[in-house]
Amino acid sequence: MSITIKEVLTKSELSRWVEFPNTLYKDNEYYVPFLKSDEIATFTEKKNPAYEFCDTKLFAAYRDGKMVGRIAGLVNHAYNKKWEKNAIRFTRFDFIDDPEVSSALFDAVVKWGRERGHTEIMGPIGFTDMDHEGMLVEGYDELNMSITFYNHPYYLEHMERLGLRKDIDWIEYQIFVPESIDPRIEHLSERVMNHHGLKVVTYTDRKKLYEEAFEAFTIIDVAFSRLYGTVPLTPAVIKRAVDDYIPLVNLDYICSVKDKDGKIVGFAVMVPSIAKALKKSGGKMLPFGVFRLLKALGSDNDTLEMFFVAVKPELQSQGIPAIMMNELLKVCIRNGVKICETGPQLETNGAVQSMWKPFDKRQHRRRRCFIKEI
Repeated sequence: MSITIKEVLTKSELSRWVEFPNTLYKDNEYYVPFLKSDEIATFTEKKNPAYEFCDTKLFAAYRDGKMVGRIAGLVNHAYNKKWEKNAIRFTRFDFIDDPEVSSALFDAVVKWGRERGHTEIMGPIGFTDMDHEGMLVEGYDELNMSITFYNHPYYLEHMERLGLRKDIDWIEYQIFVPESIDPRIEHLSERVMNHHGLKVVTYTDRKKLYEEAFEAFTIIDVAFSRLYGTVPLTPAVIKRAVDDYIPLVNLDYICSVKDKDGKIVGFAVMVPSIAKALKKSGGKMLPFGVFRLLKALGSDNDTLEMFFVAVKPELQSQGIPAIMMNELLKVCIRNGVKICETGPQLETNGAVQSMWKPFDKRQHRRRRCFIKEI
């Protein structure tokens, strides 16, 4: 039976498009749904400031009136300008194990890209570096994080059949929190602070954090600027991120490092894992999802997800990560945290991976961005 590809145009169609993975993975114990309201906002132009420099076109695949796949085509003009590329991106590529479905969806995006004059396609990768990126290629039997894609192993075979090749991988670690602080980390932290006139800052006031978060995100923007696929974060994009994160974060797991003039030079954010809460609530806030999320974000959660660790570029080799690591480790030990999930890190980013050398750890997931000339 033939496949019909339809463009997603209405709010109800967008709702079904966002919900499709929940149906596809309803019996999978490792899949974690995204928060539905966040996903709808991400693909609503009035709510996502990344549309200032991005265009999208969403497609759904149907067979006998039933949705069997979805994909989004995305053109990031800021990326193409920064990296001198002529690429179209794909994201939210989900489908049943049927080559006819994956081919029809992919061809729809390629056709759109060619019509616009683009010469290559890459993905899965979203609007900015803060969006979800990378197809899972290792770690299918691990509970997914709240900020990353999950997908069946058969996706990889489909990518190869479509002629896509590896562009780059991200790897993820589980870091096991020690029972006590390594004296070497504490000594290094104190030495770096004394030598550079730095101080570590923790937060007990959400309003104060909100005020300083904008400065912190400028550090994140600059620190990540050389990484794969990144684009400059506009003030509106930063404001959306701050507005999304600040009301939910647990203040215990945030710290910054300031120089002698009171300027932020390093910033770290870890968040209690909400993966199990999202899974139990099916990615919905109501009727009980909000209570599960709030409970998960408390200080008695023994698993954290690392969102950001960023240091001002000219100081990245000066040991500043040790200052933040030392401070947050103290809190983790005090609160009974057992595991920290690093989130995706570029396989080529040796600097960040070296941070985990002192710890008992395991590299348990890998994600991939593919590319193809069109």
